[in-house]
Amino acid sequence: MEVMLLQDVKDLGAMGQVVRVADGYARNFLLPRNLAAPVTEATRRRLAKLQKEREEAERKQLAEARRIAAEIARCSNEGLFTISARAGAGDSMTLYGSVTAADIAAVLKQNGFEVDKHQVLLVEPIKELGAYEVPVKLHAQVEVVTKIWVVEEK
Repeated sequence: MEVMLLQDVKDLGAMGQVVRVADGYARNFLLPRNLAAPVTEATRRRLAKLQKEREEAERKQLAEARRIAAEIARCSNEGLFTISARAGAGDSMTLYGSVTAADIAAVLKQNGFEVDKHQVLLVEPIKELGAYEVPVKLHAQVEVVTKIWVVEEK
C-alpha cells in the first residue's frame, strides 16, 4: 500500500514522503495514529496545510528564542546572574560542592527566563569562585553565552 506520511516516522521517512508499506502496517499502525494517509488529492492538500502551520509555528518559536536570547545577553552584561555558594576558608577559592546546570537554570528562572537545565550547556560543574561564560541553547538555531558569577556565600 502506498501512503503519504503526515509526520516524520523513524526508520520510514519524513513528513510529505510517499512510501510503500505492508497493508497491515498501514492499517494497524500508521493510519490509526494519523502518521500517514492514503495517497489522494485531499491528503496532499491536508499535508500542505500541516506543513504551512508547522513552518509558521517554527518561525514564531525562532523569533521568540531570539528575543529571549537578546534579553538574557542584556541581563548577563548587567551582572544579574549571581550564584552564592559555600567556599573553603581563607584564601581558598574552591567550593564545598559545585554549581551545576540545574543551579544555573534556577538563577535564570529567578530572573524571569524559563530555561530547562538541559538547555544549559555546562561542560563540567563549576567548582571554584569566579566568573564563567556558560552557553545556553534556547533553540536549535539560537544559542546565547551567559556570564555567571559564582560568589562566596556570606
